[in-house]
Amino acid sequence: MEFRSDTIILEKDLTLLDRFVLDFTARMDVPYVIISGYVAILFGRSRNSEDVDLFLQRVDEKEFARLWARLLPVFECINAPVADAYTGYLLNNNAIRFSRRNEYIPNMEVKFPKNALDEWALTHRRKVLLNGQVLWISPIELQIAYKLFLGSEKDIEDARFLHRTFEGRLDAALLEESFKKLGVNGLRRYL
Repeated sequence: MEFRSDTIILEKDLTLLDRFVLDFTARMDVPYVIISGYVAILFGRSRNSEDVDLFLQRVDEKEFARLWARLLPVFECINAPVADAYTGYLLNNNAIRFSRRNEYIPNMEVKFPKNALDEWALTHRRKVLLNGQVLWISPIELQIAYKLFLGSEKDIEDARFLHRTFEGRLDAALLEESFKKLGVNGLRRYL
């Protein structure tokens, strides 16, 4: 890994999940941010995941239809038809899931931000160059606090992995702020 200003440069052998994420995000021309488990997996945490979580900037129905059309040649929505995806799902704070055509795993769980913290993750996203291709991820500091907030064994291990991987590179003030926002100060012992 290499760090240049606000960009993390990562060169690695791509997994099938990495290829799926890169193929999906290459079709995005709307701001997005990848959150949760895949952030740890991206940086080398060895665990499986059937889905990747992504916040999509709120767009109008016309822009969403254009995005849907860009995804359609390779991906399909596995839980909603186009007629319901925007108004029936996204606008009601429900996720839609995309997979490669005729496959269900892995899938991309796409949702609009639901609250100020979700919006913050989107507006403060970090750039990763994965083998030269751009990915946008949530700030590592927020991901550490969020994973502690979720609290499952898998989530705590994700938090611990990210904390150790980025030790010395974390913004201490942002990490503290994230702990406070999510009320997980008492859980830092797990790191």
